[in-house]
Amino acid sequence: MTNAIHPKSSARLEARISQETKALVQKAADLEGRTLTDFVVATVQAAAYRVIEHHQTLKLSLEDSEAFVDAIVNP
Repeated sequence: MTNAIHPKSSARLEARISQETKALVQKAADLEGRTLTDFVVATVQAAAYRVIEHHQTLKLSLEDSEAFVDAIVNP
């Protein structure tokens, strides 16, 4: 199915993994009722979004947050 949610796949990604890892991932895919490819793509994509969001999010301690607000309120 090709649409906005499932665009046509044209890129290829290959990885060499152990038989144990493949069996583990296959079991997880089976439990989710997905193909191995669908499970791997969805899982890798979700992990990539999490990593990118983590690196693009500014996190301040409570002390730093208070100092930031104070600097804005009282320039």
